[in-house]
Amino acid sequence: MTTRPITRAGLLAATTVLAGTLSAPAETFNWAGTTDPQTMDPHAVNAAPVTSFLNNIYEGLVRRAPDMSIEPSLATDWEPLEDEPGWRFYLREGVTYHDGSAFTADDVLFSYERGISEQSDVSSWFAPVEEVRVVDDHTVEFVTNEPNPLFPDSIANWLIMDRGWAEENGAERPARDVETYSTRNANGTGPFELAARDPGVETRLVPHEDWWGEVEHNITEAIFNPIENDATRIAALLSGEVDMIAPVPVQDVERLRETDGVRTFEGLETRVIMLGFGHDHEELRYTDDSGEENPFRDARVRRAAAHAIDVEAIIEVLMAGMAEPASQLIPEGLSGYSEAHDARPAHDPQAARELLADAGYPEGFSFGLKCPNDRYLNDEAVCQAVTGMFDQVGLEAELDAMPVRNYWGELREGNFDMYLLGWSPGTFDAEHPIRFLMHTPGDRLGTWNFGGFSSERVDELLPRIQREIDPEARQAMLDEVAGILQDEVVYIPLYTQPLVWAARENIDLVQRPDNFFMLRWVTVE
Repeated sequence: MTTRPITRAGLLAATTVLAGTLSAPAETFNWAGTTDPQTMDPHAVNAAPVTSFLNNIYEGLVRRAPDMSIEPSLATDWEPLEDEPGWRFYLREGVTYHDGSAFTADDVLFSYERGISEQSDVSSWFAPVEEVRVVDDHTVEFVTNEPNPLFPDSIANWLIMDRGWAEENGAERPARDVETYSTRNANGTGPFELAARDPGVETRLVPHEDWWGEVEHNITEAIFNPIENDATRIAALLSGEVDMIAPVPVQDVERLRETDGVRTFEGLETRVIMLGFGHDHEELRYTDDSGEENPFRDARVRRAAAHAIDVEAIIEVLMAGMAEPASQLIPEGLSGYSEAHDARPAHDPQAARELLADAGYPEGFSFGLKCPNDRYLNDEAVCQAVTGMFDQVGLEAELDAMPVRNYWGELREGNFDMYLLGWSPGTFDAEHPIRFLMHTPGDRLGTWNFGGFSSERVDELLPRIQREIDPEARQAMLDEVAGILQDEVVYIPLYTQPLVWAARENIDLVQRPDNFFMLRWVTVE
């Protein structure tokens, strides 16, 4: 049985299967994925495998419903402040952490202080915040530097920690570069508790019996196993060793569609796969010519690289036709998408060669391409294909593919000439990747702008986009940034990634287009 693919028009609609009931309690639910969450610390790593997993354990002030709308979570209501820019949140009463401690506004203040610390990987979420005030135990105010209508949406994945638990266990600050108690342990308010953690092998969760929410699942224990090998992961599903896998290798989708006892869940993820450059690197880091200046600082060279890539071939051969070409940092259908810039560079090797010659590189040059091999669908294969396409125009890319647990560190250290990146906007709005990927890098902005791209105009437009409430005026600014992205070839957007999961036919679940897997929506017949 197969749920039908999400179309462009329905990109923000979640895929839900409703055949099951709560008539019989499940003993255990087993699922597998390619990537183990590298930490249990909700503020240490802003990456989907971590944030998605921890949304089962920790909670934020708001959360996303199956249809991706914002709904109450630890806050029951929120409203703009009356006399200054910002938001007031009214907190849910009677909520307890897994260790029985009470949730209060002080925990929100602590989680903000932790989230903006130097060790945090989520500080960009709070770039517009000037102050957080505790009004009383169940009221907290966020004062922003300017009106910010998107702020509640922007913190949907900001997860709240208990101050007392963190301080008692020496976890006052996130453990991004070191390991602390919060790396392997957790104490949230969410529907599931961390029961056991063996990194890279197995993570066990059990229901939080005192959870404040309405229980929709019937899981008594949930076990996650990272299985990097595609064939092994498929075999585990077919043998019944696991009940669900995510993702499904695209080459196996058709077979699983026709397999008795298995159902597939298919759509488009809101994730754009792209290539990035070392804009601020004066020299290439990986080249046959020692001391070679960085040709990628020239927009003509970056455009040549874009023309060298046959995205349609990648989609047909490596994505089984299930992806869609991307022209921007968000997919078509999301808020702020620029219809004026919906065309991407054509596959044109001759134009690529001419641009390289015009830039002073008629014979091309060598460089290094960094790529993960276990983060995105067929990521290493995509990089191998791109490498071959580059070679046809004289761009000699030396591919270095590695596990994602090592990959982010390499990018943060600038150890690349070009790199592969996937991005899914947490707010489902075009402002999100501008804030993270295009703004000049700083303490809270441009924190995933690994290549150091800098534009005074983009930096000027971002706060105006964040505060503008007139749709036409806001879209005009987003169109301008999309134009800068394309004119400067800041990144090379490739395609919107397919989203495919598979489960045993007795499993019901909700597939959200952000690729977050919520155990609270799983039932087992």
